[in-house]
Amino acid sequence: MKSAYELAMERLGGGEPEAALSDEQKAALAAVDDKFKAKVAERELFLGDLIAKATSSGNYAELAELETQKTREIASLKSQGEAEKEQLRNGW
Repeated sequence: MKSAYELAMERLGGGEPEAALSDEQKAALAAVDDKFKAKVAERELFLGDLIAKATSSGNYAELAELETQKTREIASLKSQGEAEKEQLRNGW
């Protein structure tokens, strides 16, 4: 007798097969990943410097604001990257 987990896994395995990506498509997706990783790294460095300055000067109100800004901007960049990759996938 199969467990509920095994039955669910069988059902999931019988869905739509994933289309294999060509090398060009993989390269296009990798280029988008690289572009947005660079943007995220740039923002982390810039805001990290501002956070370090705020910490050293004891400006804790600005520190909290900068941490929030850093989190928000990184999440935004990651979602933009995923949206751009999804547009590429839909165009194929």
